Amino acid sequence: MTEQPILEALSICKQFGDVRVLNNISLKLGRGTVHALLGENGAGKSTLVKCIMGYYRPDDGQLLFEGREAQIVSPEQATALGIGMVYQHFTLIPNMSIAENIVLSRPNLPAVINWPAEISQLEQRMGEMPFQFELRRSINSLSAGEKQKVEIIKQLLLNAKVLILDEPTSVLTPTEADEVLDKIYQLTRDGKLSVLIITHKFREVMKYADDVTVLRKGEYIGSAKVADVDPEKLAKMMVGEETLTQAPSRASHKNRRCVVQIDKLTVNNEQGLAAISNLDLELYAGEIIGIAGVSGNGQKQLTEVLGGQRAPLSGQLRVNGQAFGASRREMVEHQFYCLPEEPLRNACVANLSVADNIALRKFDSPAFTSMKWIVKRKAIRDFALDLIQQYKIRTAGPEQNIGALSGGNVQRAVLARELAQALSVLVVSNPCFGLDFKAVADIRARLLEARNQGTAVLLLSEDLDEILELSDRFFVISGGQLVYQTTPQEADLQTIGRYMGGH
Repeated sequence: MTEQPILEALSICKQFGDVRVLNNISLKLGRGTVHALLGENGAGKSTLVKCIMGYYRPDDGQLLFEGREAQIVSPEQATALGIGMVYQHFTLIPNMSIAENIVLSRPNLPAVINWPAEISQLEQRMGEMPFQFELRRSINSLSAGEKQKVEIIKQLLLNAKVLILDEPTSVLTPTEADEVLDKIYQLTRDGKLSVLIITHKFREVMKYADDVTVLRKGEYIGSAKVADVDPEKLAKMMVGEETLTQAPSRASHKNRRCVVQIDKLTVNNEQGLAAISNLDLELYAGEIIGIAGVSGNGQKQLTEVLGGQRAPLSGQLRVNGQAFGASRREMVEHQFYCLPEEPLRNACVANLSVADNIALRKFDSPAFTSMKWIVKRKAIRDFALDLIQQYKIRTAGPEQNIGALSGGNVQRAVLARELAQALSVLVVSNPCFGLDFKAVADIRARLLEARNQGTAVLLLSEDLDEILELSDRFFVISGGQLVYQTTPQEADLQTIGRYMGGH
């Protein structure tokens, strides 16, 4: 007799307006197993897990937990049942301790918290946890990898029987990624946990998952034992008969021309502490320079300075031999553009249309205005339609708010905007973060094409595989300093991991 699944989603349907996001989706998570949930961006994965966690109410279908129907109407109720989730972005409160974050995550808190008793109880249970921490440590003192481990421990200490992981290794070094997944996998083998993991990394699926379910455009494509499939079959299930964008061959450039010079750049973070210290870097035309590192080592502040969103404390930035302050006028003059991390928040106006966001760089240019101040709406719409088609942006139309798009389609829209003009310099930060492999192939091909056309590309990425694939040469950043330089051909993963970890 087959053991009853611990969690079942049966014929789940969810619709937003006229768009059906989930259409009769079913999934069964076996006890003590790891189940991978795959699909392109916009396939419905996030909507499905939000229905499970109580953020959304399904329009139709059933959720069963431990064989009983569960009406989950809030994340707090999901937690009380024993369903926890580690999100793609940290949910920890930075200025509080590990213990305070764990206690305050409980669904039913007393009016007055007995902190000594709470911490004592947590300390007694810490010995059972896969990762060990001093509970009084501040979240601010933790590295990105440590924060991810605390997120997992938090759910285990909240007595999660089912753990949903959304891209759990995206902020980890290669060594940390294997360490975390090894520990999670062992908990399932010991029968202490059942795991539903959303990932775009086939290596993780093949090594750690027992079962896999694939969604495509809100439809259930199929489920299988991982032992019965391979990455090629999974890819075909995800994209159907569509073909992947082929990356162009890497063109050679004989005349190396320095386009960007960064000298002794020092930048403070929000707390007034140095995030970048005396950083020197040169970018050359027709070259992709990579900066690899764990999140929180100055990449965000460097991108903000280059994109004109943060003023440096000291140092000098020159483009084409001229001092550069990253103003809008200077960016247009020097053909200097930027795709920052989390583009919906950092490079878009969420409640404006896709067309308006695509036109943000050029809305006041002669092509889109009449008499210098009347905006030509049709010209903007036609421009957006052309880029929507070229970059395969999935949207209900150019008038749809960009905030309603999936993360991958926001990424495509902003990249389309930045590449839709003559380029001399392009700065991109985590351009493929959280994207499916088809979107990744498309974006990486476009970055290589820009490089081949003579653009100087600065690629900041926490994905070491991306750095190795795209860069001509790259640096490791740690503690706001460039601590190591190599090329993909000469790279030693152990050495790189050691420098990424600050050793």
